[in-house]
Amino acid sequence: MLTDGFYAEVSLEYDPLVAQERNGQPFRIGSLRPIQMSKADVLEIIAKGRQAFTTMEWRQFLIRSIGLEPSALDEHAQRVALLRMVPFVERNYNLVELGPRGTGKSHLFQQISPHSYLISGGKATVAKMFVNNATGQRGLVCLFDVVCFDEISGISFDSKDGVNIMKGYMAAGQFGRGKEQITAEGSLVMVGNFDVDVQQQQRIGHLLSPLPKEMRDDTAFQDRVHAFVPGWNFPKLKPSDHLTDHFGLVSDFLSECWTRMRQTSRLSVLQGRVHLGGALSGRDIEAVNKTVAGLTKLLFPDPAMPVPDEDLQWIVRLALESRRRVKEQQKRCLKSEFRNTHFSFTIGPEGVEQFVSTPELHSDEAIDSDPLPPGQVWAISPGSGDSSPALFRIEATVGPGSGVKILNHPQPPAFRESVRVGEQNLYARGKELVGDRDPRSHEFSLQLRAMDADRGGAGVGLPVLVALVGSLVGKNTRGGTILVGALNLGGSLDLIPNAVALAELAVDKHATTLLMPVAARRQLNDLPDEIWTKINIEFYKDPADAVFKALME
Repeated sequence: MLTDGFYAEVSLEYDPLVAQERNGQPFRIGSLRPIQMSKADVLEIIAKGRQAFTTMEWRQFLIRSIGLEPSALDEHAQRVALLRMVPFVERNYNLVELGPRGTGKSHLFQQISPHSYLISGGKATVAKMFVNNATGQRGLVCLFDVVCFDEISGISFDSKDGVNIMKGYMAAGQFGRGKEQITAEGSLVMVGNFDVDVQQQQRIGHLLSPLPKEMRDDTAFQDRVHAFVPGWNFPKLKPSDHLTDHFGLVSDFLSECWTRMRQTSRLSVLQGRVHLGGALSGRDIEAVNKTVAGLTKLLFPDPAMPVPDEDLQWIVRLALESRRRVKEQQKRCLKSEFRNTHFSFTIGPEGVEQFVSTPELHSDEAIDSDPLPPGQVWAISPGSGDSSPALFRIEATVGPGSGVKILNHPQPPAFRESVRVGEQNLYARGKELVGDRDPRSHEFSLQLRAMDADRGGAGVGLPVLVALVGSLVGKNTRGGTILVGALNLGGSLDLIPNAVALAELAVDKHATTLLMPVAARRQLNDLPDEIWTKINIEFYKDPADAVFKALME
């Protein structure tokens, strides 16, 4: 009772006679009824119960346990709900969530667990948060599992050192009192309102702008945030739609499980299975590891329960996305230092490197700087007859069988001819392009996605060849790159009649690199200087050289 605490109904009594006595204490407890006692084996109980659920069922059960109905939430909103839980199970976890009003950002930290403390607006004193130097009394981060700042834009510290002490604590879990270093385990959560359109905010600034001015542009502060939760993906709560009437875990049992999970580590789930990409710094890796460990504790509370590759991939991708969102804001504040934000991971020793982007930055119709998955290529058709140059996205997949299948219905005749040329060049140059792999023993499926008015797909034989090779060898296509090139059956490259127009279109589509045959170089003498400064134009001498330059190592 004295160490773990419990929920109870208490009846207080007042005795007026005792109140008249000197030093009398008129209040006393008349009765006490425990609602549910905390038990020492709560983790064993929850681990045993988890075995009866699939991962998806358990995920929905957790969301119902905090009072929400998962069937009324889409996939993105369910991810937000799970990320909100991570600070409860992971020590010294720093999380930011910004989103519209009325989405329940502070609900979890105020209503569900007695181990969390909510600070609503106003000043936060160093003595209250960390330590009172006069008395030595420990602050909130020592007393609670989670300290949440509500309405973060209105929070300010009573001393100018407050933010610096907070930054030091967020980095190391320690703060100083004179010569003494005090260690605490409380997680910090900052939630705030974000009323503007996300895309508009990204055009005029960055997504951490609602933070107080001492924090919003401080990249060192931002670097200590382990996850940025996209609160704009969560709907405004309506009691009739979003509050559940299904069963879930009792809140005091759930909060007791969470506080005990903080003493465990689940990082071993990554060892030997997941390899993070080279773009992640030391702090990035630490942040991703903490998020992965927290999500694993929530979804797989039994350490002995195996985590399938499919679920592990979902967890790692969410952790990387949450951290990359922080990194992108740092990039907007200081581009020279945080240029490389291409987060990636590989599962298994022979897995394909997968790149993770944040949905608010990514568009299927935009040329972004992230590498494309194997088999996907951006291409510009030079046009034919009355059609103007146009941008296309070619997507190829490979499987058992033989031949090439076009998924578009109806099939554009010009694209069908480009595919025929690309396929024959793959068969003829197979040894040079794909090594020992036999392209004739695989079936390729191709789809052409038009991004402009022209939907014919004429003169994209070389991009088709690159897509076929990339899908077969499992190599990503370089990010921000557009390919240009019309092949013939003999393997030579047709002359491009309008190289300047193609370069101007590539700039309009925000590409960073344009890959063209070297024969087009002389035409580009007429390219305006302004265009040259906006795009990197690279040349290739033959199809094999184009494949080598278009695909990543």
